[in-house]
Amino acid sequence: MNMPSMKRQLSESFDSVLSRLPEALAKEGFGVLTEIDVQATMKRKLDKDVPPYRILGACNPALAHRALSVDLDVGVLLPCNVVVYEQENGDTMVSIVDPNAAIGAFGPPALQEIASEVTTKLSRVLESLA
Repeated sequence: MNMPSMKRQLSESFDSVLSRLPEALAKEGFGVLTEIDVQATMKRKLDKDVPPYRILGACNPALAHRALSVDLDVGVLLPCNVVVYEQENGDTMVSIVDPNAAIGAFGPPALQEIASEVTTKLSRVLESLA
């Protein structure tokens, strides 16, 4: 299945990537509002062992405000999810929602413009991790 996301595979540890991610996001005006430790949740709730997996809810307040000013329903796509997980080979994958794919086809032109801006910023986050 093709998720509406942009990805970067990194040959470094999960912990290393996870520790660098907030700064990379901050350089593009995003803060981390939420962090979900999926690995710990699966262990606690289901007693299942899964590889390290985090979901970060990233938000750029200025862009979020602009988008909400165009259409309040865009909130269903906020914050932007950033997923970090360890792969079987020990590499780390970073996957970020692609706002162009998620909003572009459905939103009015003003919202599409904001989605493109967010996509550009999040693409630079991925590039900076390499």
